[in-house]
Amino acid sequence: MTVSVLALLTLAACGTEPGSDDGSGTVRTGRPVTGVHWNVDSVTVGGKRTAAPDGAHVTITPDGRATGNFGCNHFTAPVRVDGDTVTVKPATTTEMGCEKDLQQFERALSRTFSGRLTAAAAEKSLTLTTAKGDSIAFTSEPAAPLVGTTWTVTALVSGSAASSLPAGAGKKAQLRFGKDHSVQGSPGCNQIHGTVTVSGSAITFGRINGTKMMCPDPQMKVERALLAILDGRATYRIDHRTLTLTAADGEGFSATAPAPGK
Repeated sequence: MTVSVLALLTLAACGTEPGSDDGSGTVRTGRPVTGVHWNVDSVTVGGKRTAAPDGAHVTITPDGRATGNFGCNHFTAPVRVDGDTVTVKPATTTEMGCEKDLQQFERALSRTFSGRLTAAAAEKSLTLTTAKGDSIAFTSEPAAPLVGTTWTVTALVSGSAASSLPAGAGKKAQLRFGKDHSVQGSPGCNQIHGTVTVSGSAITFGRINGTKMMCPDPQMKVERALLAILDGRATYRIDHRTLTLTAADGEGFSATAPAPGK
């Protein structure tokens, strides 16, 4: 969406030469602009400012499209760039039912993300303004690093299928990778610690030691699954604040990092 331009303008403000539009709406520059996560701070319509709910964001994809969340529903949209003028084409969104306040915010945000917009950017913030003076304010947020982050397991993955954790096991499984090539935390019940070697997108787990307590079945089920994954070599991917780790047999898990300052 508009973020392609915004990221480009941010780079330009830092001394990067402007990119060019290849006719598809994709911006070409000497420095990558994909992978930038923009949190929506607020939307101002008719002079009334409304703070954005947690989770409202826009991220640039490598194919020049913008994806994100309006506050409840996810969206994707193409854009057309001409200098600091951004023409936003209609977005495709999911159609989940949302609470009344979220629905009102989504309508305001989606309506403002339309037609011709003017972009202005600073180092870590940007604003999109319509011809009527309505605007959207954004702040960039860095991706969570693998090391030093407390990752809370949210789902188990098997091939292309993901399943949420069973009732009673949520938020109990957490892992933290250290600068000293260590891993520690809890896979759901017991406390564990061990060694890891990280090379590129691969993690090789050494011996994992831990306590031997027995816990309720939901926690033990998750723990057994995670310990099987934390055995030997696995690959990982970080998408902003979500970690996906997959073992050689296709079994894995996804985990999330807390927002900055939390």
